[in-house]
Amino acid sequence: MKITNVEICTVIVPTIPGRVHSPECVPETGWDQVPKHILRLNTDTELIGLGETGRGMSIEEVREGARLLLGKDPEALTLQNIYSNRFDGAETFPDIAKGPAYDAFEMAVFDLIGHARQLPVHALLGGAVRDRVRADYWMGQQTPEDGKRTVERALEHGFKGIKIKCKIEEPMVARLEAMREVAGVDFKVTVDPNERFCTAEQTIELAHQLEAVGNVEVFEDPIPKSDLEGYIKIHEAINLPVAMHLAQGPDIIRAVKAGVVDCLNLMGSLVGFQKNAATARAAGLRCWHGSGNDLGIVDTSYLHAVAAAPNCTMASDFVGSWTREDDLIVEPIEFVDGYAPTPMRPGLGCALDEAALTRYSQAHEIVSA
Repeated sequence: MKITNVEICTVIVPTIPGRVHSPECVPETGWDQVPKHILRLNTDTELIGLGETGRGMSIEEVREGARLLLGKDPEALTLQNIYSNRFDGAETFPDIAKGPAYDAFEMAVFDLIGHARQLPVHALLGGAVRDRVRADYWMGQQTPEDGKRTVERALEHGFKGIKIKCKIEEPMVARLEAMREVAGVDFKVTVDPNERFCTAEQTIELAHQLEAVGNVEVFEDPIPKSDLEGYIKIHEAINLPVAMHLAQGPDIIRAVKAGVVDCLNLMGSLVGFQKNAATARAAGLRCWHGSGNDLGIVDTSYLHAVAAAPNCTMASDFVGSWTREDDLIVEPIEFVDGYAPTPMRPGLGCALDEAALTRYSQAHEIVSA
């Protein structure tokens, strides 16, 4: 089997109004108008592999990645570093697989090989350890009243918790009290300011206020991750779990050595996430999988990654499933009682919705030899 060409479809899928930020909190930024690229690896057989890039990746980078795979036999690739050649045993294998549009092409290669071998992607990652994946709802920076409506929607769909974006200037206590009013203290909130609680002192003061509300599950990235001394102060002063959002092994080890995290939000490619989760597991830490308002192909790939990671027991956030107008896959991810089923079909187990792809397409091209 050989990869004969790569189709690249550039898409813009807007978010549903009101699903992310309240306009009172965040003016229109247009981030959902930033394009993504949907990839299709075509072969000299009937088999294909699907991939999806992050927002804002240049088309030149995607073309470069495509050219690296043209003419290759996907089953002969080294899955832990798809752009590399095998070594003779003397060289040191690079710790981090990287290259142009790496994560997107990696998931497409895994999808293709899964179809070829009639195996789900998680089987190629070592095997699923769970038949369903825990998930929380998600919202951006919203007013207390909008947040209440969002939590009501989450409850209607069976979710048991939510992740929120925020910053120190916002009415955090009122926001979480409004959520508690709707859902009670057992509906837990992951508080993620993207480092915008600014200082350890501000974080500690707010944490003590929110502890009294009673519905916080974890504080994620309260201050800049470079401020380890600040994290030490926070960790010693509050009773809430503290997490960092990390994507590289050395950063995980640094946080663990400093003793400043109780759990981790991890990213990485399919293989990269397994390595990161294993690093956290060796330190005795639980984790969850982060996301970025993506579409169905990426979110489905995350289900496989989480299913194969034993310590990924915290609720992940597969955000695009409810923030975007469409996920571009035929069968949307199904969430029941705060869980999504582990995909069991070959490959990623999702198919492109061709009509939706056409509707949101901005450009289409084929890269071939």
